[in-house]
Amino acid sequence: MAQTLLERHLAACVQIVGPVESHYWWKGEREVAEEWLCVIKTTRRVYGQVEQVLRDVHTYELPEVTAVPIVAGSREYLSWLAAHAAGLP
Repeated sequence: MAQTLLERHLAACVQIVGPVESHYWWKGEREVAEEWLCVIKTTRRVYGQVEQVLRDVHTYELPEVTAVPIVAGSREYLSWLAAHAAGLP
């Protein structure tokens, strides 16, 4: 997933954290799974494309895809982010 997002310039950075142990409900049953948390640094403009890539390449029927807004950040960092997650080669 990280490779695909970076190659398509849909993310400036992808951080992979884990493994983490997840406990959740799925189809009426309690589940426990080893998972990896991916923090994808991108922009709102390409969110739809990012979500589609994740749905296409993830092994889960329903992958967790959520967005957290950036409420503040250094001008230099936000410029770097926008320049590298523009969806353009």
